[in-house]
Amino acid sequence: MKKFSSSAVVMALVLVTVLSARAQAPSAGSTGSPQAGAATDEAAELAKKLANPVASLISVPLQYNYDGNYGADDKGSKSVLLIQPVIPFSLGEDWNLITRTIVPLAETRDIPTGKDESGLGDITQSFFLSPKQPVGGWVLAAGPVGVYPSGNGNALGGRKWGAGPTGLALKQANGWTFGFLANHVWSVAGDSDRADTSATFLQPFLSYITKTKTTLGLNTESVYDWEGEQWGVPVNATVSQLLKVGSQIFQLSVGARYWAESPDNGPEDWGGRAGVTFLFPK
Repeated sequence: MKKFSSSAVVMALVLVTVLSARAQAPSAGSTGSPQAGAATDEAAELAKKLANPVASLISVPLQYNYDGNYGADDKGSKSVLLIQPVIPFSLGEDWNLITRTIVPLAETRDIPTGKDESGLGDITQSFFLSPKQPVGGWVLAAGPVGVYPSGNGNALGGRKWGAGPTGLALKQANGWTFGFLANHVWSVAGDSDRADTSATFLQPFLSYITKTKTTLGLNTESVYDWEGEQWGVPVNATVSQLLKVGSQIFQLSVGARYWAESPDNGPEDWGGRAGVTFLFPK
């Protein structure tokens, strides 16, 4: 019998809970009143900010990813629950500093063959300095990114400290958001018995927000390993819906991923993701 990962169970419970609450809650903005119109405007603005990775909005995304067909015999699999708090800080009248932290809780099966691991992976943290107003219609941000060797297993982390630059540019108009996020990380210290790392992350993205505050998204999260000279190119398609239960605003999302290019012994064919993002507007 196929075993389900603990992170999959956690995400499933979260999704069932919020969906059940949504089913019992009245739809915000359904009465046509002035208050409903204000709520609709607020929802539209929040959906727009969610499409912007460096928006001035406190959010806590929980994203579950599953990929199979790892290893030479395609029997391995990996489940990852990403906890990704985004916290903005105002720096005077013209600038924001946005921190984006990615904390992975991972579980691998048969990677390598016959070995299972679970626990904390390496933490990645980015610091984006961004003008509060678009520059020529473009939202721009740049800063440093760091990788911390918090992984507690051979397959869960590289046991190397990493650092490098990161940057983002995007434009939003008529419900559309399109842009590009990139970074490059070199290993700078850590376990001398583990291989050095030099990796480029490239994420072009495109999304559209409908009148019902449903967001349709498409992106790649490509990584080029300069040490191993190989690509990993997953193409992700997602559908997200902004919801509100009581005073809590959140966004639910589901998606599928196709691996257009995979590193040696990496995942192949299809994978999936599901998530919930909790929002804390000021």
